Amino acid sequence: MIEDFRANRGTAGGPFEGRPLLLLTTTGAKTGKCHTTPMMYIPIDGRMVVIASNIGAPAHPDWYHNLVAKPHVIVETGAETFEATAVVIDGPERQRLWSRIVELDPLFADHQAKTTRLTPVIALERRRKE
Repeated sequence: MIEDFRANRGTAGGPFEGRPLLLLTTTGAKTGKCHTTPMMYIPIDGRMVVIASNIGAPAHPDWYHNLVAKPHVIVETGAETFEATAVVIDGPERQRLWSRIVELDPLFADHQAKTTRLTPVIALERRRKE
């Protein structure tokens, strides 16, 4: 899927067709190795927001644990690749974003309903060149 994403400049078919996609490269919390994961994102208020739903599994996805430990990530969209800082959103801001997320894509409400854990919401903030 990663190769197809790169070859087709960020588009995918199947269950992802028509949804905004990105490749997120994190650094392994334990191994220090780079891991690239294709995922959906939701553009909200000029930010790229990713959701660690893990399709409703009882545990957070591995990529989430990695970015919590090492928030410096690489983001690839169809048009560009850039460095970002992953910021886990909490409290009222998380609830505001969550409401907007499920309004835009109810699939995430279905994922939340399958688990007792709170689904993390993460903003990918573009790092400024110094």
